[in-house]
Amino acid sequence: MMDTPVVTEVRAEVYEIPTDQPEADGTLAWDSTTMVLARVIAGDVEGLGWTYAGSGAADVIEDKLASVATGADPLDVPSLNEAMARAVRNLGRPGLAACAISAVDTAAWDLKARLLGLALADLFGRCCPAVPIYGSGGFTTYDDDTTRAQLERWVGEWRIPRVKIKIGESWGTRPGRDLHRVDLTRRTVGAEVEVYVDANGAYTRKQAVRMGRRMEADSGVVWFEEPVSSDDLAGLAHVREACGLDVAAGEYGYHPAYFAQMVDAGAVDCLQIDVTRCGGYTDWLRAAGVAAGHGLQVSGHCAPNLHAHVAGSVANLRHLEYFHDHHRIENMLFDGALDPTGGELVPRREVVGHGLALKSGEAERYRKR
Repeated sequence: MMDTPVVTEVRAEVYEIPTDQPEADGTLAWDSTTMVLARVIAGDVEGLGWTYAGSGAADVIEDKLASVATGADPLDVPSLNEAMARAVRNLGRPGLAACAISAVDTAAWDLKARLLGLALADLFGRCCPAVPIYGSGGFTTYDDDTTRAQLERWVGEWRIPRVKIKIGESWGTRPGRDLHRVDLTRRTVGAEVEVYVDANGAYTRKQAVRMGRRMEADSGVVWFEEPVSSDDLAGLAHVREACGLDVAAGEYGYHPAYFAQMVDAGAVDCLQIDVTRCGGYTDWLRAAGVAAGHGLQVSGHCAPNLHAHVAGSVANLRHLEYFHDHHRIENMLFDGALDPTGGELVPRREVVGHGLALKSGEAERYRKR
């Protein structure tokens, strides 16, 4: 029997990675992505987790969470998660604090799997051994040639049978261009590929209904993500009832109560959960349980190489977002990133933990602290 391990150290690092070209969706523009990496260490074994958030998440890890985690039992991650949630009470959990908890929680689960000598997917269980993905990008800043090339890579090179583009350009003030780009997507990918759109909350309720009906009829769109603000639960429910498209939201859920409120409001057909925001693997599984209890599917939001290991453990999984920015970052900065070819991610059995290791030399040029 091995000695009972304890967490001996927790560290946070910040990396800022420029985009490969300017990017925007319906309500925001950006030219870089910040990744906050957490290292949770027990003796000579280390677990890695991360969140895509502001550098302030690293402050929360160092100032509030490290002292809570140090000395904790790394085999009892739910207890650590609860202790961290209590520690940020006066900071306000939604936002950076939840992202910080998420990074430490995912690192702690990785550490536990490594201590047990298991692949993380085997620790959670492989209800879905192969995790379906959809190609995601199609930013509103892209011209037609760039959009077409990205779609052709997803569908042609990687054989992903589902794609998503951003719409709602300039807060919904360019619906004609939105419709043009949706039509371009359908013409590029052909009739058999599922086409999804994401408005990032840019439309008003009635505008979203009009656009949804048009995109469904003209281009066969089946997935309408955040047609209105995800804070407008009544608006999401209204669009859901008025259109035949599946309405999806949930990526900004920072605690279990958020997901319960969204589901209770009848706001979505598929609940999105982001492991880098919701509270890590611990709360991702709780949110998936909320959805399952209401007969809903779930979809993992972004961070594909973190999500693949937990997403496959739930029976109500629909798919996982294979987001352009995070594909670039995770393949560029980590050894062991999963291959999207064939439209699914398959966590390897021969690894321990999630099987990812930071490429320190490559990552160092992007490190901010």
